[in-house]
Amino acid sequence: MGFVLGYVLGFALGMGLIVGFARYQNTRSRRRIDLAATIAAFARMTVQDSRKLLPDQYYPSWVVFSQRQKLKWLNQHMQKIWPYVDEAASEIIRNNVEPILEEYRPAILASLKFSKLTLGTVAPQFTGIATLDSEPNEVVMEVELQWDGDPNIILDIKTKVGVSLPVQVKNIGFTGVFRLIFKPLVDEFPCFGAVCFSLREKKNLDFTFKVVGGDISSIPGISDALEDTIRDAIEDSVTWPVRKIIPILPGDYSYLEVKPVGTLEVKLIEAKELTNMDLIGKSDPFAKICIRPLPDKTRKSKVIDNEINPIWNEHFEFEVEDVSTQHLTIKIYDDEGIQAAEFIGCAQYALRELEPGKVKDVWLKLVKDLHIQRDKKNRGQVHLELLYCPFSTDSVFLNPFDRDFRLTSLEKALKQATDDGADSNDPMKRSASVMKKDIILRGVLSVTVISAEDLPVTDFMGKSDPFVVLTMKKSDQKKKTRVLNDTLNPVWNQTFDFVVEDGLHELLILEVYDHDTFGKDKMGRCIMTLTRGILEGEYTEKFHVQGTKAGMLNLHIKWTPQTVIKY
Repeated sequence: MGFVLGYVLGFALGMGLIVGFARYQNTRSRRRIDLAATIAAFARMTVQDSRKLLPDQYYPSWVVFSQRQKLKWLNQHMQKIWPYVDEAASEIIRNNVEPILEEYRPAILASLKFSKLTLGTVAPQFTGIATLDSEPNEVVMEVELQWDGDPNIILDIKTKVGVSLPVQVKNIGFTGVFRLIFKPLVDEFPCFGAVCFSLREKKNLDFTFKVVGGDISSIPGISDALEDTIRDAIEDSVTWPVRKIIPILPGDYSYLEVKPVGTLEVKLIEAKELTNMDLIGKSDPFAKICIRPLPDKTRKSKVIDNEINPIWNEHFEFEVEDVSTQHLTIKIYDDEGIQAAEFIGCAQYALRELEPGKVKDVWLKLVKDLHIQRDKKNRGQVHLELLYCPFSTDSVFLNPFDRDFRLTSLEKALKQATDDGADSNDPMKRSASVMKKDIILRGVLSVTVISAEDLPVTDFMGKSDPFVVLTMKKSDQKKKTRVLNDTLNPVWNQTFDFVVEDGLHELLILEVYDHDTFGKDKMGRCIMTLTRGILEGEYTEKFHVQGTKAGMLNLHIKWTPQTVIKY
């Protein structure tokens, strides 16, 4: 009996040891796997991840000195020298900013000058610095700073009606990133010839106005006009890619100035569902379009009376200095006659989104403010066609708005003779110049209406009887497809030819209707330019039918060109 009991206990103990050893091995294996995963996670950890794990006082140096380094030492020295910087900078600002303010001065003001200008006792705080990759002959740095200043700035303004107002600029708060370019590098101390600076990124700019001895709100329009003037002046005078050049060593540094790198062709086609700003009737909308908000670089459209779905069909051209950072800005207003126009909404499009030489058709949603997106109100949309054409000498991109586009050999020879500087008094040369300027694009546009999809229900039986009316806006040519009964996905496969006299300024309008016994009901429309067809020659595309939820038109477009010279 004892032998059996010992055998059982020994067996149980042995099995226990085996199970325990197996569990220990499994636990050890899991710990090794977890440790390997943890090490791998640390290897992938970024600076931002480490900032979430560690308190500020325990940041190691590789966290603190990331791309933009902290500049406590520089801020301490800046505070010491700020009184001297204030005195020197105030005079520079006065001499440089007054002409800019005068250039941007709103029409309601007769003059705009500084009567007092000091930057106060609070120095700006540098919050980061970064050195960027650059060309061999230059050093490029970006400095981020924050300034909550107490300046004493008084503007002496005079209105058109003869009223003089001393206006104080108060509560300035600014945060931004400045780009500094030290170029060219030379072998003479301080080893660079000039410094270029630009406002690379404006994160925040706040300020208020106060009439000395009064309330600025008592004079309608003055506060808004002043604020827009200051913001536009800053936006265009120092914002990248504009560069302010400070010579350090004697020399000619004009080559450092900003130069255009291409052109942006803009077609302002239409807008839809604009906010109605009038109590009686509808708004009278017009648009202002710019890349840089200088008055002479801003383009204004015609006014469309009593319409919240206007069709402008206007073309504008803009110079581009830096396609990677610049934007096209459009603002829509309601014309009020002799009174100031009423703002409807604005939109912006980044030029970096454009592919050189390719037509881009865009709908932009209008907002109240480009920087603070809190407005949920529907202000409408604006329809643009954009084409960016760089100036590169080896560029293969065609610009149909260029007068040299698709010239014949004879026309190119005549143009070359004119460009070679021939005597402008020579009748033959004058004729060549006139011919070049008056070249238009004429051709035949073939439109195949292939089909439609997901048209809205208009009949009691859950179907529609759709057909399409095609109209050339300028020439008022009209074509019409056949009616297809009881379908929301009609297939027409009908082709229509239009003789076009001025392809660059024509619009094709396609309106989708439901046929009824007693008339027709409009479902929606598509509006398009001919630019893409002129450039590509032929393409097939689906277009959304405006006025429907999901309706689409499937079209094939073909352009057969013929160059014509007007006399």
